[in-house]
Amino acid sequence: MAEKSANPAPLGLLGFGITTILLNFVHNAQLGPADAMILGMGLAYGGLAQVIAGLMEYRKGNTFGMVAFMSYGLFWWSYVFLNLLPNNSFFGNYFGPASSESLMAYYFIWGLFTLMMFFGTLKTNRALQAVFATLTILFFLLAIREGLVASRYLVVNTDNWNLFTRIIGIEGIITGFSAFYLALAEVLNEKYGEAVLPIGEIT
Repeated sequence: MAEKSANPAPLGLLGFGITTILLNFVHNAQLGPADAMILGMGLAYGGLAQVIAGLMEYRKGNTFGMVAFMSYGLFWWSYVFLNLLPNNSFFGNYFGPASSESLMAYYFIWGLFTLMMFFGTLKTNRALQAVFATLTILFFLLAIREGLVASRYLVVNTDNWNLFTRIIGIEGIITGFSAFYLALAEVLNEKYGEAVLPIGEIT
């Protein structure tokens, strides 16, 4: 009798969704620093949980799930390192804070990657499409913000910068909740054997 394996997608989606909600609520919507709570979540739940989910998707032969979860899990680790390395007593001598130009490129390439991955969701369900669509917008908004700072059209900690950053935070919270919803929907729908929470399956 073949052993049934668990669906790793909810774990990866929750790791991504909850960490994204917390980051955007504190760091963007509330204009707070990326503190130890955010960085800890980025290492553990946002990072490690998604990498584990990606490895499980690999075992199931799901290339899309493997690439998505492992990529975004490693994105969270890179985000943590971007914040930790310049402030470390040893590494700070070698790594300065990331410039606005480098962050613009960083967010842009992640936005481009997410946009390409979005096309892989077109035959899945509407909820997953919403996750990738809102995440694409989030990355490009972050890239635009850093580009405006780099070009001096936007000055950090001014009213315009704060407003734009709060808007990004709200969009990021929506992104996180879309992943959070899909994760819970997959768990509950499987548990009850029916569509308790609809995800817009495409037939």
